[in-house]
Formats: sequence, structure tokens, C-alpha cells
Amino acid sequence: MLTNPNRTKLINAVVYFAANTRYCGKVKLFKLLYLLDFGHFRETGRSVTGLDYLAWRLGPVPLELAQEWEQLQGDLAAAIDIVPERVIDYTRERVVAKAKFDDSQFTPRELRLMEELAAKYRDEVTKPLISFTHAERGPWDKIWDNGRGANERIPYGLAVTDTDPNRDAILGAAEEYEAIAAADSRPH
Repeated sequence: MLTNPNRTKLINAVVYFAANTRYCGKVKLFKLLYLLDFGHFRETGRSVTGLDYLAWRLGPVPLELAQEWEQLQGDLAAAIDIVPERVIDYTRERVVAKAKFDDSQFTPRELRLMEELAAKYRDEVTKPLISFTHAERGPWDKIWDNGRGANERIPYGLAVTDTDPNRDAILGAAEEYEAIAAADSRPH
């Protein structure tokens, strides 16, 4: 799992969506994080949480978070609870914020994107999110490709359309961010 400033942002984004949307279970949360990360990348060339997403049948999945989901690590377990909730004939999970949201790690753009997503999907269950994240020829769909891309990483670059007038600048910024991150991770 992420162990850098992205981890703090991830935890706070989870807290934010848990506190500011209804019916926030695992699927809804994963889709909101995907929309946040890919939306921010589309505007800036970098994600918010640093998560990688894989193409699974039911949509984009942040693998590291999915792997941690059954046994939350101390910092995430201190920030949220996963509460089973009975709904007619099945039980779903609901994410409940235990910690207070800390906006100090986020840029104004990141906060705006989180607010917009929470407002748009506040009262939605997962169905409208599935329609949006599974959009034809969107990043997930391009990789999923009727199952041929199952378990493949969804490259963030797919968030920037070929017709975006800022495409080259955004992808260039993404390369710079990656180079900086690589340089920072080398032993000094």
C-alpha cells in the first residue's frame, strides 16, 4: 500500500466521500476515487491518490486499496469503519468516516473535484456511476475491451482525449511528474 504523501491524500479522500455521500460502499467509493484521479489527471497530468487502477469486469479497481479492504491497515482503520448494512435481500458494506477530513493536503483544484463528485453522486447508488465509469471508449472500456484486457492496468494517459487541445502539455507534465517521483525514490 502507498506509504507516502499520497497515502494521506487517499485516506482523506476516502473520509471525504464517506462523509459527503450516501450509500458509500466499496464499489461506489472505488468509482469515486477513479473519477477523482482520472478527472484530475485529465486537467493536470497527475492523479490525486497515486493509485493504479486495473480493468475488472465490474469496472476500474484500485488494486492496492482492494487488497487492503478486508484487513484495513492501522491508519485507514483509524479513519473509517466498514459497516455491514442489510438491504432487503442482501448485505452491502457502507463506509463510515471516523476521522475528520483534513483538507490541508489538497490543492484547491483537488478539493473542487471532490466537492463536484460528491455533489453529483451524493444520493446515487452505484448504477449511475457504473454507467459513467463504463462509458464507451472511456479509459476503462478501452482497456477492458470485452474482457481481453481483464486485470490490465488502465493508463492515466487515456483520460486525455486525442482531441483535447492541451493533450501534449498534459502528457508532457505527466512525464515530468513521473521523472520527479522516480528521482525522489532513488537512494541519495
